[in-house]
Amino acid sequence: MPKSILKHLSVMALSGATMLSATTAIAEMTAQDIKDGYKANAALAQFYRWFQFYERPQGGLENALDILADDVHVQSSLGEANGIGEYKARVESLPATWQNSHKINSVDVTITVDGAVSLAANVTYQNIGAAADGVISRADLSYAVTYDDGSAALPKITSVQITNNAQSASETYHDAYPENRVRSLVHRWLTIIENPVRDPEGFKEILAANPEINFSSGLIQDYDGLAAWLAGPGSQVAASTHIVKDLTVAEIEGGDWQTVMVFDWAGLLPDGTELIAKTQHTWVVDNDVTERFARVKSVNVEVLEPFRPKQ
Repeated sequence: MPKSILKHLSVMALSGATMLSATTAIAEMTAQDIKDGYKANAALAQFYRWFQFYERPQGGLENALDILADDVHVQSSLGEANGIGEYKARVESLPATWQNSHKINSVDVTITVDGAVSLAANVTYQNIGAAADGVISRADLSYAVTYDDGSAALPKITSVQITNNAQSASETYHDAYPENRVRSLVHRWLTIIENPVRDPEGFKEILAANPEINFSSGLIQDYDGLAAWLAGPGSQVAASTHIVKDLTVAEIEGGDWQTVMVFDWAGLLPDGTELIAKTQHTWVVDNDVTERFARVKSVNVEVLEPFRPKQ
């Protein structure tokens, strides 16, 4: 392998890519899994956006409706909604005083040989307001989600089936909004990087003003620099994907969020050679609840396992 390719791909491994399942091992991934990584990321970005209005209604309903197909079908314990109009009416009828939290315990994306994308997740739902006397309600939910053909950068959700498996009460309330918000951003970032179209346009809505993106190729401080990176070092592989592990989110001074996560990276060279690496990313994220996504203010990367051919 030429050293120049190795250098450029090492930079690529520092950038991020995708996840099919939080429990999938790099060693288990097939070449097709790697090629489908950007589709899985796009599905995940939309899934985590599903919860944003429920958890922060002050952000407005339009961003929630933006992820849905016009003829979406939603089935849950609240009833059935056929079409985006019925769903909007149902959501608008929910009490504005409720507090809602959705902790994602597991999530898996399936992409069939004909390209159909679906998602299954197990979620712990908490609510303050539905029960009397301040009781924190809890439900263990299963989600089954389907998407359209994925011709757009972000697919539309065509159906959501929510099954209530068990109900109880909780002693403490966990606000899942920061993690869900950050995960939607992370998967959107990875979708842009891994989509073979290599279109940087999506970065414009997820980069903060004057970002500091610290890759080994140098400091990137604007959209043009990141677009140039995507067209250069970011395009040295035919396909790549990441498993996202150990993601944490904490509020820092000034109200921003700091997120730390590990990326297990796998890539394919044009000749089919499989490559792997492991990095840790530390991001600072700015959040405006009214926007579709939070924004990346800074990225710093630590190499945990160097870029190398898969054994």
